[in-house]
Amino acid sequence: MIVPWGAIINAAACLGGAGLGLALGGLVPERVRQAVFQLFGLLLIPISLSMVVPEASMMTVLICVVIGGGLGVALKLGERIDSLGDKLKALLRSSNPAFTDGLVASSIMVCAGAMSIVGSFEEGLGHGRTTILTKSLIDFFAVAVMASRMGSGVAWCFLPTILYQGTLTMAAGALQPAMTPAVESCVSATGGILVLGIGVNMLGLKPPVPISSVWPAIILAGIAPMIIG
Repeated sequence: MIVPWGAIINAAACLGGAGLGLALGGLVPERVRQAVFQLFGLLLIPISLSMVVPEASMMTVLICVVIGGGLGVALKLGERIDSLGDKLKALLRSSNPAFTDGLVASSIMVCAGAMSIVGSFEEGLGHGRTTILTKSLIDFFAVAVMASRMGSGVAWCFLPTILYQGTLTMAAGALQPAMTPAVESCVSATGGILVLGIGVNMLGLKPPVPISSVWPAIILAGIAPMIIG
């Protein structure tokens, strides 16, 4: 059995970054934390656009986002995810009003990118951990910025990180034949749309659909290129 050390290291980096952000949150003035938070949100916009690689079929991405978002709204996925976050908040007896928002936003940011897939597959196929270690370093600072503003809920993004990336690592051998360049580029571009939504949220703007409702689009992005071509 493959031990997904890359996912474990990435999750630890998220916890470490959150710890740093929470520590700095009590030392740095609110106006400074808000400015850094919004600047990071602004930075996420070009990052998300860079995820939309030229090889991606934007028609396929559009279909995935529209259908995935529609399914998410119909199934009240956003509300269900928020409810789970609120239950965790109650279990931990947290008084942080942004607990659930921080958990959801950081989880999407950490898990939606192509580096999650590529890095997990590299490790699972025995090609090293360079990508996942690079991602872990990036996530450390990104999570620190989010935690300094949104609080302790951000730290819990370690859980979906280890579950998602760990599963990909252990299943890499079985999934490799299906992970064609078309699938990878579609997943990357669709993840970029979700990350763009997080950036918009961090700037204080509210997308018309909760980003957590669009999660099914990522699953569709892994299937649609094999059907549409």
